[in-house]
Amino acid sequence: MVEELVATGVALASAGAVYAAAAARVIKQYERGVVLRLGRLTSPARGPGFTMIIPFVDRMRRVNMQIVTMPVPAQEGITHDNVTVRVDAVVYFKVVDAADAVVQVEDYRFAVSQVAQTSLRSIIGKSDLDDLLSNREKLNQGLEVMIDSPALGWGVQIDRVEIKDVSLPETMKRSMARQAEAARDRRARVINADAELQASKKLAEAAQQMSDQPAALQLRLLQTVVAVAAEKNSTLVLPFPVELLRFLERSGLQAQAQTEAYERTREEPGSGPVEAHQEDIRHEDVRHEDVRREEVALDASEELPGIDLPGVDVPGVEIPEVEVPGIEGKPGIERKSGIEGKPGAEGKPGDGTAR
Repeated sequence: MVEELVATGVALASAGAVYAAAAARVIKQYERGVVLRLGRLTSPARGPGFTMIIPFVDRMRRVNMQIVTMPVPAQEGITHDNVTVRVDAVVYFKVVDAADAVVQVEDYRFAVSQVAQTSLRSIIGKSDLDDLLSNREKLNQGLEVMIDSPALGWGVQIDRVEIKDVSLPETMKRSMARQAEAARDRRARVINADAELQASKKLAEAAQQMSDQPAALQLRLLQTVVAVAAEKNSTLVLPFPVELLRFLERSGLQAQAQTEAYERTREEPGSGPVEAHQEDIRHEDVRHEDVRREEVALDASEELPGIDLPGVDVPGVEIPEVEVPGIEGKPGIERKSGIEGKPGAEGKPGDGTAR
C-alpha cells in the first residue's frame, strides 16, 4: 500500500514538473509576449521576465521591440522632369504595439518593405532631378510620412527614412558635368573681369598721381628695370619713352601730308610755284657753257630803257657781262651779253650783237 502511494506521488510530481516545464516562458528585455488562448487574445502583451502559460491551450508569440533596419531595393522611375533614375533607400522602424503587430497584419516586416517601395516610386515621380540630388532632406521627410501613415494601424512606427543613392544614365552624367564646367568657367570669367575692373581703377589713380609728379614715372621705370635685371637671364631691357613714339607719329603724319600735297600739285598743270621750282631745278642742272646764246640786234644810237650797259664806250668792244633786269624771276640763269662786230659789217658803226 505504501509502495503504491509512493509510486503515485512520484508520478504526480513528474507530471507536475513536465507541466511546469511546458508552461514556463522567459521573455527577454527587448521582447514582448502576445498570448493567444484557444486562438483568442486574452490579455495585453506580457512584459520581459518569467511568465506561465497553459500548455496545449495558450500560444505565445514573441515580438521584437528593437529598431529594425530594412534596406529598400533600388527602384527605377521617371522624375517629374522626365529623367530616368534608379533610387534606393533604407527604412528604420520599430514595433510600438506588439498585439497589433501580431493581430492586425500577417507579416509586418514584409508589409513595411512593400509600402516603402511603392512610396519610393511615388516620391520619384513627384520630384525633379535637382531635388533628388540636392534636396534630399525634404524628400526623406515626405517619404517617411507616406510610409508611416498605413504603418500606424499595424503597431509599427517609422523612425527614419533615408535615400541612399541616385543612379543616373551616363548621358545625363556627361551633360551635368558639362553644365558644372560651364558654370565654373562663368564664375572664373566674372571674377577675372571684376579683378580687371579693380586693377584699372587703381591704375587710373596711379596714372593721375604720376601725372602730378613726373619724377614718379621715372622712378617706376627704374624699379621695373631693376626687377627685370634681378633675374639671371640674358634679356636686355631698353626703356623707350612713349612721348618719342608720339613725336615720331606726328612727324610721319606731317611728312605724309606734304607728300600727298606735292603729288596733287604735280598732277595739276599750270601750278605757279611748283613749276617755277621745277624750272629752277632744271636750270641749275644745266652747265654754263651749254646755255644757248641768243643774238639780239642792238642799236647803239638808241637808248634802251631799264638796261644799264656798264663799260660800253666804244662800239665793237666786247662787254664781259650784262645784267638785264626784268628776267630775274628765274634764279640760277646767268646770261652773257656782248657786242662784237659781225664779219662783213665792220664799216657800220653802231651795229652789234648782244649775247
